[in-house]
Amino acid sequence: MKNFLKNVIYVSFISFCFFKIQKVQSIVPYYYFPTIKNLQKESIAIGKSAYQLLYFEEYQQQSLNLAKLAVKINETDEKLWLILSEAQVANKLYEDALISLNKAQKIDSQNTEIYFAKSNIYIKIAQLQNAKNALKDALMIESNNHKANFQLGNILLMEKNYSEAINLFNKSIKIKPDFWQAINNKGLAYFEKNNINLSMELFEKAISIEDNAEPLLGLASCLRIENNALALQLAKKALSKNPYYVDYDYRKEQLWGEKLQTSTEILLQNDQLQQEVILAKSKINQSS
Repeated sequence: MKNFLKNVIYVSFISFCFFKIQKVQSIVPYYYFPTIKNLQKESIAIGKSAYQLLYFEEYQQQSLNLAKLAVKINETDEKLWLILSEAQVANKLYEDALISLNKAQKIDSQNTEIYFAKSNIYIKIAQLQNAKNALKDALMIESNNHKANFQLGNILLMEKNYSEAINLFNKSIKIKPDFWQAINNKGLAYFEKNNINLSMELFEKAISIEDNAEPLLGLASCLRIENNALALQLAKKALSKNPYYVDYDYRKEQLWGEKLQTSTEILLQNDQLQQEVILAKSKINQSS
């Protein structure tokens, strides 16, 4: 009997504790505290969303807000700082973008993408020497990087140092033989050096790799006098592919030199191109 009473008391005590715990849990709310790993995953997902919004001009501010949130959650991922810098550039916050890239560089100083991004910003704010220094830093890390050699060549093209620009484009093409942009820009440089035949060859080679509007219009400008019919055909094709090439300032942004610009302007004034020119300009107006 004594043992029986002990068992009854013991079971009653356990039951009392259980019901007390249940009662307490019904009063005190339950909070979920995410782990660092979960937070990092969320920050990456937010960063990806911010990056995707960059493709839509009307969502540039939202992209910036998301990128800021991502780095606030996780300040140790250089990729998120790179995304934030792109969003800042899209919103013309160039100094802020450079600060973000400096933070990314402190996390991973061997990431060449950081130096490319810096050089692009420096070019936008007309600090060409800083842009060159950033690319040279990238080449110190990875000497056979075709993009760094190409971008450095572009800066020299802007400075009208055509011979050195060509040397760097050659390095870029040696590393990546199908890099049509470097082949195209060699064509731009040779046109300014009055070597029209070599310029034509390079534009043709670029087109054989990528049937792009830029080498198409470049080749058309080369052929303007020698083969006007083919020049008109190529120009029409170029404008249908990318109407922005009708605009002088847009071509200047693509590093077209004064001599090629003059030849192209003459070509675009041809009566047989006026319908295509008007259509191209209307497409630009509609998209702006």
